[in-house]
Parts: sequence; C-alpha cells; structure tokens
Amino acid sequence: MREQTSAGKILLVDDDKNLIELLKMRLESANYEVATAFKEEDALEASTGQVFDLSIVDLKLFHQNGISVMEKLHSINPGLPVIILTAHGTIESAVEAIRLGAYTYLTKPFDSRELLLQIEKAVENRKLTSEVNRLRGLVAERYNFSNIVARSQKMQRVLEVVSRIAKTESTVYIYGESGSGKELIAKAIHVASERKDDPFVAINCAAIPETLLESELFGHNKGAFTGAIRSSKGLMTQAHGGTIFLDEIADMPLSIQAKLLRVIQERQFYPIGTEKPVEVDIRIIVAAKNDLKEELKKGLFRKDFFYRIHVIPILLPPLRERKEDIPYLIDYFLKKFGQQMKKEVRALTPQAMQRLMLYDWPGNVRELENTIEYAMAMTQEDVITDLILQTKTTLQEPLKPLKEDGDAVSLKDIERQAIIQAYSQVGNNVSLAANRLGISKATLYRKLKEYDTSP
Repeated sequence: MREQTSAGKILLVDDDKNLIELLKMRLESANYEVATAFKEEDALEASTGQVFDLSIVDLKLFHQNGISVMEKLHSINPGLPVIILTAHGTIESAVEAIRLGAYTYLTKPFDSRELLLQIEKAVENRKLTSEVNRLRGLVAERYNFSNIVARSQKMQRVLEVVSRIAKTESTVYIYGESGSGKELIAKAIHVASERKDDPFVAINCAAIPETLLESELFGHNKGAFTGAIRSSKGLMTQAHGGTIFLDEIADMPLSIQAKLLRVIQERQFYPIGTEKPVEVDIRIIVAAKNDLKEELKKGLFRKDFFYRIHVIPILLPPLRERKEDIPYLIDYFLKKFGQQMKKEVRALTPQAMQRLMLYDWPGNVRELENTIEYAMAMTQEDVITDLILQTKTTLQEPLKPLKEDGDAVSLKDIERQAIIQAYSQVGNNVSLAANRLGISKATLYRKLKEYDTSP
C-alpha cells in the first residue's frame, strides 16, 4: 500500500503563537506539511532552506509589515502564492497587498473551511503553472521544438489541458486537421507522464492494410497465417510500460475496434494464432482528423468503442485559426533548416510574411514547414522574398462582382464565372477546383467543356 503523499508544503508567518498552533493543527490534519515562523528572519531562513507551495502571512506582525515579508519571500521564490491574514480595520491594506502580488486575503476571524479552500486553489494553480513550464522544457529538450510554439490563446489552452492530464492514466482522444501537430501533443503527454522513461510507440492505422493491422498491433505466432515465418510481438507488447499512439483511428476496421475495446477494458489481448492472453500495462492515446461523432452517425465506428476512447478529448485548432503563431513557427523553421542546410537566412521580407499570414494553410503546420524548407533551399540571399513563395502559396482572391456596368447577369453567367474563377485560382487543378466548388470532378470536366475551357 502506497504511503499517502503530502498535499503541499506551507509556511506560516505570524507572531500570535496560539493562532499559529491552531492553524498548524488544522492544516496538518488536511495532509499539508507545515513550517512556522514568528518573525521575518525565521521566515526568510526557512524559505531559503526549502521550497514551499504556499505561505500564509499576517498583515500586522509585531515588528514588521506583512507586505514587506511577502515581498522578501517573493524575491527568494517569485512564484510563491501568499495568503494575507488581516483584521477588518486593515482591509484596505490587504487589497494593496493583492495589488503587490498576494494571492488573496482573509479577514480574522476566518472560517477554516474557506481557508482550506483558498489554499487548495492556490496550490493547484501553482502546480499547474509549474507543470506547464516543465512540459515545455521537456518537449523542447526531447524534440528540439522550442516550447511547442504556442503563443496563441487557443494553443495555450491546449497546453494547459495537456499539463493537467499528463500524469493521469486516462485515454486521450486528440482530433484536428492533418498536419496540425497531433503526434507532437501525444509525445508531449508521454514525456510529461510517469511513463516518460518507457516506450512511446506510434502507428498510423490508415497506412497499414486491414489484413496486416491486427498482426501489427497484437502480434502473431509462427505459422498463424500464410507468410508468418516467425513469431512477432506486435506493437502493443512493444509499448508495455509506456504509451501507444493510434493515429487515424477513424480508419480502423470495425473488427479490430472490437478487439481493441478488450485491450482498453482489460489491458489484455490474444496474439493471432494463440489461445493464451497477453497482459500489457500501457496508456492509450488516439487521434483522428475529424470528430468521430460523424463516423458514428454513418455507422463506420462502434459506439461502445467511441465512448471508451472519448475520455479526454483535445481539439487541436487549425493553423488558420491561430495565425499569431505563424511568425514564431517561421522563426523556428528558419533556424532548423538553416542548421541543416548550413545557410544563414535571417528573415522574410514584409511582402513574403504578409503572403504567409494571408494564406489559409489547408495543410496546417506541416505545410508551413514544407514551404519554409522549399524557400530555404531556393533562396540565394539572406532573406526569403515573396517571389520565391508564390509557387507554394497561391492566395485565394475574392470573386469579382456579379454585375457588370450595373446590369444583372443570368444564373448561367454566374455559374460560368464562379467555375472559371475557381479553376484559374488553383492553377487549373481540377481536383482542387472541384473541392472548392463542392462538386465532383466529373461535373467540373463537363462544365469546363460546356464553357469552352479545356482542362
């Protein structure tokens, strides 16, 4: 049986010995470790010798001001939450303490339940902040991706969720468009978890034929099927102790969904050709391009399997919805490819940056990375110009007005104009134009022929 861990370490600073003893007793009964100090010197000495999660400081100490003590504690530990205790007559000073960095204040006499609630919130907030910083450091160290470029609020919220759930064992479901960074987030969860020193195994369910996927996942015995010339452990066994990442889960056949359901429920499975179950200790993270609820409606996804994996959903926003990240991503990719190609390209011209900011990035971060790699390879200067980027990022221009010289045009003219414009805007690419117009390629071929435009 595991020993119960401490809820946090608290430093009490008050010159009222009776109050300190009472607080110490209540906090220790709530599983906090408590250190006490009756004067400023004792508090600073204690804070220098160990790291506290929170401090409770009386505003009116015998020879000192509680705000002064708080500021000195912050000079030693800048992130330390401080709760100020105050009498009714000094509330104005307590408000001033908050302005100067206190977490909150409580008036004496205070309700012990309220105090415990505020302590719990402050400690949780501190741990969350520390975990986010730790997560960024880990990912930067392991994957050379400076703090998971996430300056936008949407990506900051994603990182906050990741930091909260990393240490749990819950199944995580990440969904977002192709190229948005689902595997990077899955790796971030893994390296911030207790399983970080064990394997991270990734598999793309869409890239492996259905006939081979079961064998890849669960393994097989020699002779279990034609071509099985030797036994194979399978990826589930390889991930034992660590994390398995199942990308493109929407493309997993229904038959294998049923077998994976058993793995999630019981953490065991049967390799092909065996009657003895294999038990595994793994965390499961899955990913999909779209929300699987649509696949449920179409009958392409098992409902019981969906509810088993849909425990902690994380939506990764597309790059077009977090464009404030683009300049920072560009800076990262310039440094990355500069090292690889031994080139010094310091920046983009303003026109080139404007082009990339206006572009919609259907391929998301992966497309941006490929674009910068291409530009780095092509440029012969120390900057990347708009001209180099034009072939990689065709901007969508607005449709022209549907009236000419004030005269109304027919529906046929409108259709003709829309089709020809869409076709020309994507460089005469039939597939892209049909996708933009929401029609089939066959229909587009027929319409182009009808309007004397040769594909």
